[in-house]
Amino acid sequence: MVAENSIDSSYGVTKVPPIFGFPPVALDDKKPCVSASDFAVPIIDFSGVHVDAVSREGVVEKIKDAAEKWGIFQVINHGVPSSVLDDIKDGVVRFHDEDPEVKKSYFSLDFAKTFIYHNNFELYSSSSGNWRDSFACYMAPDPPNPEEIPVACRDAMMGYSVHVMSVAGMLFELLSEALGLSSESLKSMGCMKGMHMICHYYPPCPQPDLTLGTSKHSDNTFITILLQDNIGGLQVLHQDCWVDVSPLPGALVINIGDFLQMMTNDKFRSAEHRVLANRVGPRVSVACFFSSCMNENSTVYGPIKELLSEENPPKYREFTAPEYSKGYIEKGLDGTSYLSHYRI
Repeated sequence: MVAENSIDSSYGVTKVPPIFGFPPVALDDKKPCVSASDFAVPIIDFSGVHVDAVSREGVVEKIKDAAEKWGIFQVINHGVPSSVLDDIKDGVVRFHDEDPEVKKSYFSLDFAKTFIYHNNFELYSSSSGNWRDSFACYMAPDPPNPEEIPVACRDAMMGYSVHVMSVAGMLFELLSEALGLSSESLKSMGCMKGMHMICHYYPPCPQPDLTLGTSKHSDNTFITILLQDNIGGLQVLHQDCWVDVSPLPGALVINIGDFLQMMTNDKFRSAEHRVLANRVGPRVSVACFFSSCMNENSTVYGPIKELLSEENPPKYREFTAPEYSKGYIEKGLDGTSYLSHYRI
């Protein structure tokens, strides 16, 4: 399985294998339909968050505007040292440079396991595979036993997770305030109880016009915090146009996920995004998905009552995190939103 479908085995190939080929209809709009001068993903400076109330309110207002209009934004001066960012990116490369037999020992499509190496979680529910390999680890609510993580990336993952949890805590406070709620509201609802770290490795592709690094989708999370390298390829759908999320040194990309769109009753929007394949690479990214704990969690989520009124009734049925995630994974990344399944 690993030898056949792993992108690691693609070096030296001159054509995209059929399993990774997308139908023309999925590729007909691969080019950005606007230039960076027409649209630019918001960049928000967090250095003013703890300066004074006025500076913090300014940051909150920018987050509110970005979450409502874009569903995605980049943050700078977030407090994570550049050395930590470099370490986790290097750790991803080190693992993928390991001997195939080492990686094979971690291969699984069972997301209940603490650490797994896989090609595409939607491999058996999608007609096409994405041009990437990944490894994933649950970092919260229960931190993994370090021995369960490969040595090549162990220290980097454990170190980065501490910093990214701190950034998430700050983000949920600011997002709560942007909704007109108390700063602890979203955290008290369990929005950062669970954190799943997925590290993607996109090798250079010989025919990037025939496949995708990651197909169009929105995230089944409250928020996703993404670290990307300088290769580029991430795009967000904005006003029916694909816009490049250009790499910015030291920045973190924040995606609003399906859960937060539902809980805010469409006040915030879940960003549909994708990653293009590229002749240049490898491209490395680290996505930290924040959600309620998925295992044995019976908590029912619905639109936040404080945001509802006669003029703004609930737009979604309630659901649990395991229920939504099960359907999301079974559907696969087919370019359609699973959230619409719950719309009233």
